[in-house]
Amino acid sequence: MKTNSATELRRAFIRYFEEHGHQAVPSASLLPQADPTLLFTNAGMNQFKRVFLGEDTRVYTRAVSVQKCLRAGGKHNDLENVGYTRRHHTFFEMLGNFSFGDYFKEDAIVFGWEFLTHTVGLTKDRLWVTIFREDDEADRLWRKIGVPASRIARCDEKDNFWQMADTGPCGPCSEIHFDQGAVVPGDDRPNGEGDRVIEIWNLVFMQYNRDVSGALHPLPKPSIDTGMGLERLAAVAQGVHSNYDSDLFTPLLTAIAERAGMEYGKKDVSDRSMRVIADHLRAVTFLMTDGVLPSNEGRGYVLRRILRRAARHGRLLGIVEPFLHELTASVVSQMGGAYTEITRAADTITEATRGEEERFIATLDQGLPILNEMIEKTQAAGQSVLTGGDVFKLYDTYGFPMDLMAEACREQGMTIDEPGFDAAIEEQRTRARKTGGFEQDTARPAVAELAQRIGATQFIGYDRLESDALLRAILKGEQLVKEAREGDEVEVALDATPFYPEGGGQVGDRGTLSGPEGLMDITETTRPAPMLILHKGTVRQGRIREGERLHLTVNASTRQ
Repeated sequence: MKTNSATELRRAFIRYFEEHGHQAVPSASLLPQADPTLLFTNAGMNQFKRVFLGEDTRVYTRAVSVQKCLRAGGKHNDLENVGYTRRHHTFFEMLGNFSFGDYFKEDAIVFGWEFLTHTVGLTKDRLWVTIFREDDEADRLWRKIGVPASRIARCDEKDNFWQMADTGPCGPCSEIHFDQGAVVPGDDRPNGEGDRVIEIWNLVFMQYNRDVSGALHPLPKPSIDTGMGLERLAAVAQGVHSNYDSDLFTPLLTAIAERAGMEYGKKDVSDRSMRVIADHLRAVTFLMTDGVLPSNEGRGYVLRRILRRAARHGRLLGIVEPFLHELTASVVSQMGGAYTEITRAADTITEATRGEEERFIATLDQGLPILNEMIEKTQAAGQSVLTGGDVFKLYDTYGFPMDLMAEACREQGMTIDEPGFDAAIEEQRTRARKTGGFEQDTARPAVAELAQRIGATQFIGYDRLESDALLRAILKGEQLVKEAREGDEVEVALDATPFYPEGGGQVGDRGTLSGPEGLMDITETTRPAPMLILHKGTVRQGRIREGERLHLTVNASTRQ
């Protein structure tokens, strides 16, 4: 291998593309600017989205970046898999090169192959290429640079066709995969079972515009969007089979192991907890650097979940006092050279992390012994499912987070009775509604028609303040409409919602709904008919349309 340390790979990637006429663009914040459809920046192309859509221009037509990304919450959510796999992360770095109507497939393919085989020095016969099944041009171009036909796999739209949204720019993509060898379990071809052959770089050829009917129309200026995770590239370049064994993680894992008084790599259970802590420390550090602080809503709630999950895994390692704030210094030391902003924010990160840890310790001290006792009793009875009643008691009485209960059970080979928990929650809500004299709105024919047409709205807000949902209907006044535009005041019905409706003495939730083309402020949530929840508010930006997938965010400060 020619270039293999993470620091060298970052620098080499930028340098290679600068030498090929690309403008180096700094990483954008983890908080997307002017894009209500995203909770966090999750790809290198996010900061160029408006350029690809033709809504913005830059002084350059070629760009290269190393983008800090986060996938936790919202549509892209890797949180629950972190620690259990070799390759999942919340925070990660994405290497990307972009062309805005400049070069297209041939140059993108040449650049990708040359960087991996010459600059990084990966062995050619361990690389695979996948293409969209109908992309004969890509097949010809890969063979032109020497990739044998036997190493090119044609795949379906699910794997090799990319689109930004239901409509708009889209196109086939071509992925470069690396075969780690028979030592890693799995199929010896791309997109198979196991981790033997893993994707390392995705080259997206944006050459079409998809209209509302689904038809594809050629773009006047086709573009290129590529993305490659630094964590996976570093592991491949360094000849290790887990991202956590690369030099991006080993210094941090060593520091965690020393703090816990143990050694990484000796026991699967403790290794998993150390991986969780290492990943989550990086996420906490970068989120706080970009201005997110723990809270009960939106991004702050995601940060709180990440931090508290790391704290519980510290408890599993035998660390009972606050410790995460001490280890943020290791992240700053390792990553501060590439991201100077985290060095400037180091003191804030330490203090905010310490405060959140101290607040959470009381919850753990109260809840963990009770949870462990519940698990032991369940296992002693020969059962593998923690009852909904037990889960509800711990959640309602001690405020113990639902996701941490589920994970604790998972570690013991158990699950939780989610339907039973849902029933306990609904029973509590029903009692509250009766006590509060809640009345249903049966006087509106439009509501009756809507309830008859779409049926029940599933309430999922017992353990979350965010979710994705299908927009099933839009009510404007007393008329059902297909879409609502900026300035329209409407009521919307969804298939599921974390928004709690007014009733039982509780004010209905407020928050936002964001979709591919618009943003809506929710000012009132009601239950006008049995099992039907409506969200009332105003479209602040763009438009929303029936049938779209929306991202829902509850403002926790307004929930009583």
